[in-house]
Amino acid sequence: MLNVTNRKWPWWAEVLVVGVVGVLSVQEAYVQAGADWLSLRVALAAAATAAVALRARYPVSAAAVTVATAVVSGIAPPLLVVLFRSVRRGRLVPALFCVAVAMIGNRFADDHQNLWTMHLYGPFMPLAAVLALGLWAGSHQRLVAALDEQVEHLRVERELRAEQARLGERARIAAEMHDVLAHRLTVLALHAGALQRRATGLPEPVAERLGLLRTTSTEALADLRDVLGALRHTEEPDAADRRVPGLRELSELLAEARAAGQTVEADIAGSSESVPVSHRLAVHRVVQEALTNARKHASGAPVRVTVRYGPPDSTVEVHNVAGTPSEAAGLGSGYGLVGLTERVTALGGRLEYGPSGNGGWRMAATFPGTGRQASGAA
Repeated sequence: MLNVTNRKWPWWAEVLVVGVVGVLSVQEAYVQAGADWLSLRVALAAAATAAVALRARYPVSAAAVTVATAVVSGIAPPLLVVLFRSVRRGRLVPALFCVAVAMIGNRFADDHQNLWTMHLYGPFMPLAAVLALGLWAGSHQRLVAALDEQVEHLRVERELRAEQARLGERARIAAEMHDVLAHRLTVLALHAGALQRRATGLPEPVAERLGLLRTTSTEALADLRDVLGALRHTEEPDAADRRVPGLRELSELLAEARAAGQTVEADIAGSSESVPVSHRLAVHRVVQEALTNARKHASGAPVRVTVRYGPPDSTVEVHNVAGTPSEAAGLGSGYGLVGLTERVTALGGRLEYGPSGNGGWRMAATFPGTGRQASGAA
């Protein structure tokens, strides 16, 4: 529900309105009373001015006092202000009731105190103008409140989508590590089982260690599947196609991009076997995201991919020149970079992306401390 009741005028506007209404009302009552400041009419005009000042806190009392002032003395400014506030807040029926009571009650007053003879435009023109202005102000206020609420909803939705992208990337990382670790634990269990079958001539302690090794690796594989195996399944039928396979080579991704019509120039240095699997997968995701964005937003533009595997640091940079956006530029969630930033940050790295200055786009990532011995020497 829209909350428009808390919107108030600035304090200086409120003081100005109350001051003008007070001067006009008291002056008119002073003239009606024959220049007597202590008359009942002047006191009633002052009370009506006070009612205008307190109309937000005591709306019913303010309406009653201003209507009484209009009936007795024919002084309309306080009533007009109260009517405007009532209509602006959507209370049209009570406002029309106050108008009817004031006009009927003042119908038989003296000419110089009669609302029916005031102004050149007749008695209803000021009242109609105030009612119309109040309706417009109320509609405008509700429209502003609706726009504010819509902006807030969009902000919350954007935050939720960004969080969903980060959680999705974490699930993707876990699923990839499930693939890699499950493969390696399976190989370890198979080798341990083969050695155990040939452990007849081995000392008993060695045979026991081989049995323990096979049992432990098998249990670890089962635990891994229990914890992370559910991440492999999703309600989306094509999710498995979007997920990066376990230890897929970067050259395969570049070949697929070239086969799709992209002009890709690659400069890859170092051995991918010298860095952890998580970093190799992250490099793969950076290149994949950059190539996809270039294909969408710079169709036909050549792309340069530079990868440096550690030690000590691994770096990847993808740059494309300006191109023509494709028909798929508006497709997608738009949160791929959010998830990619989550992945790189989780590995202690740094991801940078943005315009390159010549109409192109640059994406670069650094993964510190990735050096290790090659897996074949481990």
